[in-house]
Amino acid sequence: MSSFPDISRYFSTSPQPRPNVYLAAAAGLSLGVLLNRSLSSPYSPSHPGVLPSPRKSLLPTLSRTEIAELPYPPDVFLGARDVDSPYGTIRVYEWGPEEGRKVLFVHGISTPCIAFAGMAEKLVEKGCRVMLFDLFGRGYSDTPTSLPHDARLYTTQILLALSSSPLSWTGSNQTFSLVGYSLGGCIAAAFTSYFPSLVNSLILIAPAGLVRPAHIGWKSRVLYSTGWLPERLLQWLVRRRLEGGPSGAVAVTPSPQDTFDDVAADADDAVAAEVGNTASSAPQSGGNAPGASFDAAALFPHRPHISPAAAVRWQLLSHPGFLPAFMSSIRYAPIHSQHDRWTLIGRRLSAQKSSYASLSSSSSSFSMNRQQQGKVLIILGRTDPIIVETEIVPDAREVLGRENVEVVVLDAGHEVPVSKSGEVVDAVWKFWGGGEAGMGKGEVAAAT
Repeated sequence: MSSFPDISRYFSTSPQPRPNVYLAAAAGLSLGVLLNRSLSSPYSPSHPGVLPSPRKSLLPTLSRTEIAELPYPPDVFLGARDVDSPYGTIRVYEWGPEEGRKVLFVHGISTPCIAFAGMAEKLVEKGCRVMLFDLFGRGYSDTPTSLPHDARLYTTQILLALSSSPLSWTGSNQTFSLVGYSLGGCIAAAFTSYFPSLVNSLILIAPAGLVRPAHIGWKSRVLYSTGWLPERLLQWLVRRRLEGGPSGAVAVTPSPQDTFDDVAADADDAVAAEVGNTASSAPQSGGNAPGASFDAAALFPHRPHISPAAAVRWQLLSHPGFLPAFMSSIRYAPIHSQHDRWTLIGRRLSAQKSSYASLSSSSSSFSMNRQQQGKVLIILGRTDPIIVETEIVPDAREVLGRENVEVVVLDAGHEVPVSKSGEVVDAVWKFWGGGEAGMGKGEVAAAT
């Protein structure tokens, strides 16, 4: 007798379908599974591990004239190099006097490193050695698709960029100044919290990192969640938001008529405000409107076709990894709730002050410069509805320590490092002990 149970009763005795019916059903089921996988996850095995930047996917198809007319030409800065890594190629620029103060820039969530064009050139004129790079998924850097774009990935990218230099930026007696803007601000703060001995000066411009959770609206929770909707659909919706398209899409940059509650409804809008009005290349009216001066800002006077808004539109059209990187950054980057990491920076600065105070008391010839006093410089735009002065100043002072923070507020919006690059550099130079700010329009925020 067979030991297997009789399972014939579970099958119908009616005439059986022909084999091709089974094949059709199996094919339909397989197709459904494949479609579900491709629509639900950007990190499925069917996707490549790295999405190439326009350096590989676009430039080979263009003439020299067409390349020169791009919103972000590859030769826009001196000292360009493409750094190979397990995460894809990274575009890095480095120039300036080899013996000058070393300054590393980390840009925001949408505009590539050209956002720092004005600041970088002005610091080089003052004798600095500068390094800029495109974050993964921006500009001419590739996009790793199998990893979250979080503090770990961006910290690794900074180290890869530094290690690619022909000069020593790290090691014995080698430190550098770190400048981060918007998303780059929270990345710079996270990096400093892990590698304090490498950074001699931390400059945060309209930084994310302490964005209050109350600003995270339901639209962001839906658009940037995972597992609720197919990833392709989410990407389509986010793309329409960035482009400011119709059918209910929300432009990233609010209009001057929007109320603050409308502006701050979504934390992703807060960080993505640097996009400017990507729906139009025409300058907007209202110089203090968020994105107005940013969209019209001439990053390179001799190349007026290069602008932040044009660069973002170009990335949306030409960089296959831009949208996945943008969305992953919203989901996983250290945009908010970074109080513990910032507190760690503050504690180290306080301990550093105590150490220097002991040296000062034991030596009458000892004097502290601005670095040794141990402070973080935060530069804000007065009309920035995104990183709001009345929120970030008290929050930063609470976690870093009032004595460890210096705040400068300029007459600008969130686009402050672009539209006010000269004044920002003046404030930074004064902070470093290089003399009074040349333009004199910034003010140190009063203690509250």
